[in-house]
Amino acid sequence: MMMTVPIIDGVSTLAPRYDAMILDMWGLVHDGVAPYPGVPECLDRLREHGVRALFLSNAPRPSDKVVDRLRDMGIRDDQYERVITSGDVTRDALSRRFDDWHAALGTRCLLIGPQRDWGLVDGLEFEMVESVEAADFLLNTGLYDDESEGLADYADRLARARDLELPMVCANPDLSVMRGEKLVLCAGSLAKAYEDLGGDVRYHGKPHARPYEFCFEALAGVPRERILAAGDSLRTDIAGANAAGIDGVFVMGGLHAEELIGDGQSDPSPALQDFVMSSGHRPVAAIHRFNW
Repeated sequence: MMMTVPIIDGVSTLAPRYDAMILDMWGLVHDGVAPYPGVPECLDRLREHGVRALFLSNAPRPSDKVVDRLRDMGIRDDQYERVITSGDVTRDALSRRFDDWHAALGTRCLLIGPQRDWGLVDGLEFEMVESVEAADFLLNTGLYDDESEGLADYADRLARARDLELPMVCANPDLSVMRGEKLVLCAGSLAKAYEDLGGDVRYHGKPHARPYEFCFEALAGVPRERILAAGDSLRTDIAGANAAGIDGVFVMGGLHAEELIGDGQSDPSPALQDFVMSSGHRPVAAIHRFNW
């Protein structure tokens, strides 16, 4: 029987047990629009207590773009050590072609995703094409317009790609995120739809192993039992932490706030225990928000 997941008041309860934290961003630090209350102060307190903070994001963009966004939100450079994104991991895979699957991709790339993600391919030796029929592979960073489009808008394009047996590189395994009060679809939803058609997909980002390898390299010398991950997704953040052999704390107030916290008037523990049990992913604790 799975042990009950405790709900704690803040990360101060856990901080003495760890030397470093690998922190999600969207749903933990901010909602896509502004930082959550208490986050900057929590980052300061972690630093004061000697806990190193890294951000690990499934943003399908190079990390320098994400750093700029953090600055715009008021998160200072000295409040964390480094940002690692699924975009960084994707670029590394596409440039190094480190395995047979990536080596066989070809050079003609159809990028499916919004204009803000197009910098992902800057400097890479690809011919960018505009149609499925002209492509050797698909690079999926999300919907072209996630404010107005849905999966149905991509059904024909994905079906044609599957008929041509085009491989897909997914640069963000997230299915969806909350942008302010709105749920928007991510690249992972398109990738899943393509897999459901029988398409061949490789994912770069949490919960897969390579992003954590980047983190462990950055945290060289810190034992895994002294590293804590934190995020608002059991499917990516906690599953990734479990697979990487590190502890994870689940933030209930992000992606799953409505079903776990609701109006805040009832005890979230029963819903949390059912949620964790059904997921099969085990956090060491849960917290409402990322605060001290």
